[in-house]
Amino acid sequence: MSERMQEMTDISRKGLWENNIGLVQLLGLCPLLAVSSTFINALGLGLATTVVLLASNVSVSLIRKLVRPEVRIPAFMIIIASFVTAIDLSMQAWFYELHKILGIFIPLIVTNCAILGRAEAYASRVSVDRAAIDGLMMGIGFTLVLVVLGGLRELIGQGTLFNQAHLMFGDVAKDWTLVLINDYRGYLLAILPPGAFLGLGLLIALKNFIDKRFQTPQTVTLNTTATAEA
Repeated sequence: MSERMQEMTDISRKGLWENNIGLVQLLGLCPLLAVSSTFINALGLGLATTVVLLASNVSVSLIRKLVRPEVRIPAFMIIIASFVTAIDLSMQAWFYELHKILGIFIPLIVTNCAILGRAEAYASRVSVDRAAIDGLMMGIGFTLVLVVLGGLRELIGQGTLFNQAHLMFGDVAKDWTLVLINDYRGYLLAILPPGAFLGLGLLIALKNFIDKRFQTPQTVTLNTTATAEA
């Protein structure tokens, strides 16, 4: 594998798993917890966030040598706000019902510190291709956490999956709802805010368990040696 391909693979792995916004950095938790009551709601917000991450990273990388250090943060915020406004207006035009459900959390993407953090800490220091891959993978990683959490909460809370899929995919998706548990009375805790906290905590615990379970022997040896030297 070439050095460039290895670098792109490392960026992708960090965005999807090792440095995941929701599971490791624990950023953007307000929309993550508030919107993830169903799979479709979570997917809608996740895709919107991914588009903003990708577009803002690319834009910041393109202008990184033109912006003076003292106005760097305000310039990045203007770029992010511009893309969020475009996404907000587009969703009002083409996904109006979904936009009404997501409500204020679409405009609040501007305040998601993960987006500004990636722009400042990474995109402003690397080439466009690296910034694009980083933004895309960070967005996909965040979206995966959203849809897994949303799917679990919908399943436990309502006994369904892909409910109201037509809000995103049109009339063709009206029959996509999967009723996995017939005559299910629902479990209210799962779709309330405490259920979101519990679900995210379980996902974080699962990730930590997987990381520990598949930790390489070399890493374990290095950690043991460092502890002994300390």
